[in-house]
Amino acid sequence: MPLSLRARVKRRVRPPAAVLRVIRLNNGFQLLFNLLWWMPVFYQYQKQAGLSDSQIFGIQSVYYVAFCLLEIPTGFIADRIGQRRCMQLGAAVMTAANLVPVAWPSFVGFMAHFLAIAAARSLVSGASSAYLYEYLHEHGAGEHYVQAEGTARAIGLWAKIACWPLVGVLMHVWHQAPYVLTALSTLGSLACAAALPAIAERHGGTRPPAERVGLLDSARQALKVLGTSRSLGPLMVQGVAIFTLGRICQVNLFQPLLLEKDLPVADHGAVLSAMTIAEAVGSARTGWLRGRLSDTSVVTVLSVVMALTLAATTLSGAPATIVWLCVFAAAAGLAYPVQRNLINAAIPPTPYRATLLSVESIIDRGVCALVALAVGAYLAADRLDALLVHAAVGTCLLLLVVGVVLWRLRRDGVRQAVGQP
Repeated sequence: MPLSLRARVKRRVRPPAAVLRVIRLNNGFQLLFNLLWWMPVFYQYQKQAGLSDSQIFGIQSVYYVAFCLLEIPTGFIADRIGQRRCMQLGAAVMTAANLVPVAWPSFVGFMAHFLAIAAARSLVSGASSAYLYEYLHEHGAGEHYVQAEGTARAIGLWAKIACWPLVGVLMHVWHQAPYVLTALSTLGSLACAAALPAIAERHGGTRPPAERVGLLDSARQALKVLGTSRSLGPLMVQGVAIFTLGRICQVNLFQPLLLEKDLPVADHGAVLSAMTIAEAVGSARTGWLRGRLSDTSVVTVLSVVMALTLAATTLSGAPATIVWLCVFAAAAGLAYPVQRNLINAAIPPTPYRATLLSVESIIDRGVCALVALAVGAYLAADRLDALLVHAAVGTCLLLLVVGVVLWRLRRDGVRQAVGQP
């Protein structure tokens, strides 16, 4: 039987009952933790609370900076108290954060709200992925990790598609409904995290040995791990392309691009829904390309597809642009779970997995912050088409460099294995 066919057959084997229960609890956690009912209306909610545009966008700027600053400390917390407990802590903080705008609808209240969300999301960002990866591998079900990540992401996206259209009506009936419903959802995610079983403490498990104390010592140990894994750094850089393209397109460029194509604002929500559906379908079909290409090749190919589809919109009208954006979203959905698996697999057995995943998150968001500044400059100069072409060229060059580095590392590894100089 060919190797790729054997791999596909192996991935279709049903996981053990205990593993299946954890996968389902993780699905529930990811769905409920990320189901922000207020997302489509938070701008309007803050405007009705008396905030100005400068205050609203100023809070967003502080939020992104806080997210970056909190990633490393929360990664240390996850490695020290265990990823499962860190997920529980993040869910509890998120629940409290979403009640703040109900009790305190002011500039200071919304600032506290978003700072608490930054803390909650940074507590969970590395811990949840690390927990699922380590639990599945501890129970001999590591081959199910990519599909589990993809399915969790797909379920969360489908939930947003189903729930977000209802928010406007619910807010009209009860003004605070979006935030109260979000708090109830995150409370449900806390219940899911509380039901997760603990992972046995061992080398590579959830906690570092007792003698490792202090953040500086932990940082040095984590950097040592990063240095010993020759492929981890290049793979983190490779993942920057996916995260940056996805974030910039869906947050910063989505509306300017559609307005450039003379698409009415009233239709933007429908386009975003179509993109979300495409991303959900892609996230649920992670095995489609993995049976044909290596994981590294899958991420590279899909990153190139994402870059080229954005560039293709420069030559397209509104209908074709919508099609390209849906292709972009489907490629992103396919790529995210595979890229998470690549990073986790490149991390050697270590008690600092969540910290290293936080390092990757900081790199991604740091690059996003720089790119966002460039996006603003391009848009101010009315050079959107040039931006999309330059982004595609830059992405392809970055992936070419990473590909060469990874190829040389594999070649050196083969030579060392056979004893050649």
